[in-house]
Amino acid sequence: MSDDGESTASLAASLFAEVIISEQMARALVTRALPKGMQLSHFSVLNLLAHLNEERTPAQLAEAFHVNRSAMTNTISRLEWAGHVHVRPDWDDARRKWVGISPSGRKARDAALAAFMPRLTEVVRDIGPAEVRRALPILRRLRERLEEEA
Repeated sequence: MSDDGESTASLAASLFAEVIISEQMARALVTRALPKGMQLSHFSVLNLLAHLNEERTPAQLAEAFHVNRSAMTNTISRLEWAGHVHVRPDWDDARRKWVGISPSGRKARDAALAAFMPRLTEVVRDIGPAEVRRALPILRRLRERLEEEA
C-alpha cells in the first residue's frame, strides 16, 4: 500500500498538532507544580546540571536547550541570584565561564521533581506503561530527526 502526498501531509499535520498540544499541556502541568519563583527554564537547566553532575559553559547550555546565548545568560543570572548555580571563570580561558549546580539548586530541583512527578506518574499509569514504552522509541526518533533540522 502506497502513501500519496496528501495522506502523508495530513498524517504529518495530525502528528505535529498532537505533539505541540501535548508539549503545551505538559509544560502547563509542570509549571503549575514548580516552587514559587521557579520557571520551567530554570528547572530545565538545574535538571540537566544535576543529571550530568558536572559543569557546563553557558554556550554549551544554550546549545543543549536550542536557545540563544543571551537567553541562557539571563536564565543563568537568575539561577545564580537565587543561589542555585555557581558561576566561575575558566582559569585557562578568561573569556569563558563555567556553571555548576549548587547544593541549593539540587534541593530546588529535587523539590520541583517531587511536586510534579506524582502527576506525571499518574498520567503514565492511566495511559498504560506498555503503551508508553511502545511510544518512546517513536518519539525519540522524531526528536532526533527534528534535531537534525535545528
